[in-house]
Amino acid sequence: MSEKTDLLINDQWIVASRGNKNPVDPLKPYGWMVEKERTVSGSIEDTGIIFLTNRECPFHCLMCDLWKNTTDESVPSGAIPAQIEQALSQMPDVKHLKLYNSGSFFDNRAVPMVDYENIASILKDFETVIIESHPRLINNKCLDFRNMLKTELQIALGLETVNKKILGKLNKLMTIDDFSNSVSFLTKHDINTRAFILLKPPFLSESEGVFWAERSLDFAFSSGVECCTVIPVRAGNGAIDLLMNKGDFSLPDIHSLEEVLEYGIGLKAGRVFADTWDLGLFSTCNKCLYGRTDRLIKMNLSQQIGTVVECECNKERRTFTE
Repeated sequence: MSEKTDLLINDQWIVASRGNKNPVDPLKPYGWMVEKERTVSGSIEDTGIIFLTNRECPFHCLMCDLWKNTTDESVPSGAIPAQIEQALSQMPDVKHLKLYNSGSFFDNRAVPMVDYENIASILKDFETVIIESHPRLINNKCLDFRNMLKTELQIALGLETVNKKILGKLNKLMTIDDFSNSVSFLTKHDINTRAFILLKPPFLSESEGVFWAERSLDFAFSSGVECCTVIPVRAGNGAIDLLMNKGDFSLPDIHSLEEVLEYGIGLKAGRVFADTWDLGLFSTCNKCLYGRTDRLIKMNLSQQIGTVVECECNKERRTFTE
């Protein structure tokens, strides 16, 4: 694929490409779940995830679909602590918790600073709390919240890709220097970081998608990140669908996700996870989908490269990428 496009990719075009938002209640989280994750120490433990109902992120990234479950206005003070308590009252006991608020925790219009102390009090008994933020919103507020929390805080940052041309087209409004500077700041203050890395964003071929995902892993770990999650780019947010119709995007292949995860684990530089949600989107072979899904999940948990799944589609993959 070509990096050239006649489209002006900006906030206006991305927002105009969308469908409707889902109805949400600003006083209730729109979901929660528990998943197993390998910890820094190597143990496999349950981790809770709360999907907070929150104001839409001010950054309109090309590939993002999190806007679907957001409010148009800021939720009132006290709403986020109430949502956390509500989810925890239904969730089984876990030691680790991820708070995902469809944007950046440190966006003042999303999580009011006056709520930090209340949130920290609710979360004080967890071993690990993981939140997400845009790299440009990393500052001393992170340290203030960590000090209130009095437990291990990890911050997940979207690196997406180190291909500078493609990163610019994602409308993320950041540079790779913004990312590395944020990681450096947090590392200096003893806060571990995670990176989200995209597999095959628009305007890249399959082989280019693999290449740049691997280079992004290299960069993230060299910057000081402790953990990386590789996310295959999906359609469904409006903008990506339009690019797919134009031939500027196609879904990555599950083989590519396996290849990038193998590469990342082989670096032995930190934990590397593959996003395994709805992997059927990325497979054209029903015969081996279950086996590949199982292999990816096991590699996530073991951080070891698993036995290759034998299938006729492996030969087709080699022919396609040669």
